[in-house]
Amino acid sequence: MTSIEKLHEVMAQLRDPEHGCPWDLEQSFKTIAPYTVEEAYEVFDAIERNDIAGIRDELGDLLFQVVFHARMAEEVGHFDFDDVANAIAEKLVRRHPHVFGNAPACDASEVAASWEQIKAGERAQMVDQSALAGVAKALPALKRAQKLGNRASGVGFDWPDRIGVDEKIREELAELGVAVGSRDRADINEEFGDLLFAVVNLARHLDVDPEAALAAANGKFERRFRSMEQAILGNGRKLTELSLESLDQEWRAAKQRLKNE
Repeated sequence: MTSIEKLHEVMAQLRDPEHGCPWDLEQSFKTIAPYTVEEAYEVFDAIERNDIAGIRDELGDLLFQVVFHARMAEEVGHFDFDDVANAIAEKLVRRHPHVFGNAPACDASEVAASWEQIKAGERAQMVDQSALAGVAKALPALKRAQKLGNRASGVGFDWPDRIGVDEKIREELAELGVAVGSRDRADINEEFGDLLFAVVNLARHLDVDPEAALAAANGKFERRFRSMEQAILGNGRKLTELSLESLDQEWRAAKQRLKNE
């Protein structure tokens, strides 16, 4: 028995109506979906930590999610795991004509352009033929904004350079200020969203992944805050007892410590 066959056997047993696990038997595509997303993030986290054993384990958890969904689909006659595997294999062959076909060899940027062109052709066969079709609504908001911007840019709806994006950010920031002044919560939320969307467009023009950039900023903030916190607590003080000016001094000291490490 191969490893994937063993995994399928385990999954079948978990979903067995008579002898399976009550929790697994209660699940559906919708209830399992959050776990699928969570496992994908845990793979990402293990990669960020360069935890090789962790990457192996988290990939296993993610693979189990694929097997779980495929098993539920098979039970009602929609598709099975082989259908999933065959579909992605065919898609990869179709989208790599420079490897599996007669298209000339090309560099990475040309591959990316060809990939998008082929995907556009695939979308033309769909019921929804919008340039924005297929951008999943469940994506993290920053990533979805990036993809929507990329799609719009692909059909010419974009600023010619970064200057236009800079101006848009200033415009949105001013509109947010007006909304804050009005104290209208709906307007504030809308204008804040518009500002974030404009910033994501700036990231796209700078060839920056906004999700990865924000994740790095989160990590940097956490490291600095923990260093500051440790130093303050180590001196027998509490953060809540310090003034904002003192906290700012400790923050600057933490930044310097981490910089020197």
